[in-house]
Amino acid sequence: MKVLFVYNPLSGMTQIKGHLYSIINIFSKAEFDLNVHATTGHLDAFNVVKDKAREYDMIVCSGGDGTLNEVVNGIMISKADVRLGYIPAGSTNDYATSLGLSKNMLKAADLIVSGEPTNYDVGTFNDKFFIYVGAFGAFTNVAYNTPQETKNIVGHLAYVLEGIKSIASIKAFHLKIITDDLQFDEPFIYGMVTNTLSVGGIYRLKKDRVALNDGLFEVMLIRPPKSAIELSSITSFLLGIDETSPLISIIKTSKIFFETNEPLPWTLDGEFGGNLDKVKITNLKQAIKIIDHKKAV
Repeated sequence: MKVLFVYNPLSGMTQIKGHLYSIINIFSKAEFDLNVHATTGHLDAFNVVKDKAREYDMIVCSGGDGTLNEVVNGIMISKADVRLGYIPAGSTNDYATSLGLSKNMLKAADLIVSGEPTNYDVGTFNDKFFIYVGAFGAFTNVAYNTPQETKNIVGHLAYVLEGIKSIASIKAFHLKIITDDLQFDEPFIYGMVTNTLSVGGIYRLKKDRVALNDGLFEVMLIRPPKSAIELSSITSFLLGIDETSPLISIIKTSKIFFETNEPLPWTLDGEFGGNLDKVKITNLKQAIKIIDHKKAV
C-alpha cells in the first residue's frame, strides 16, 4: 500500500517529536510503501496532498484540526479515492474526539495499520471544504489568533484566555439565513454549522442527536443578549447546564445560505476562513473515507 504521511512538527507541544520514529516503525512493519512529509508552514499540507494524493492509496496526517482541514481540502480538490488516517496531535482535536480516535499517538498509528474506514460527511464552504465546523461572530478569531506557542503551553485554556480579551469587541451582525425549510432575517452574535460532537473542547453535543455521516449539519445561531439574565441563559446552554435558551436556535439541514450587508469573519475548523458577505454551505454526504475502527476478525 502506497502511503503519504504528512505531519505538522509544531502541533500540540511538538508532541510528535518523541514518537515519530515509533510511528514510522509501525508503518514499516505493516510493509507500507511510505513517503514522509513534514509541513513547513501554512497551506503546505494542502499543497502537497492536492498535488500528490492521486499517487497514493492512503494519506495519513498528524497535527491539529488545522492540519486535518488542509489535508481534507487537498484530498477533495484532487478527487483522489484514498483512505485517510489521522493521528491527532493538536491542542483541541475536536474531530478526533468525535471519531473516538485515541490521543495516544502510537495507538492511533496502530489503528491506521489494522483498521477499516467509515465514509464521513464533508462540508463545502463556497469554494473551500471543511470537516467539522464553519463559524462566524463572537470568538471565531480566537483559535487562529491564539499564538501556537500559547496553545502548546496551555491547550484549551488558551482559547478561554484569548476569548476573555475580546469580549468588549463582540458585535451583532444582521444576517439573512436560508435553509430548505427555514428563513431568518435578524441580528446574531454567533453562528456555527457543525458535523462534530464537540467544538473548542467545551461545547458538546449529545451522541444520540448527531451522526457524522447522515448528510445533515447541526446549526446553532445565537441572538444578542439584552441583559445579564439573557447572557446567563446563553452561557448555561453552552456549558450544558440548560437544555434550551430563548436566544439560541438549533436546526438540522443539508445546506444553508448566509448573507450580510458587511463582510463577516468566518473560521473553518479553527482556521481563518475569510471575511465574506455571502456564504453557501452544503453537506457532501459520506464524501471521505476515514479509518476509525478495527478490521472484523
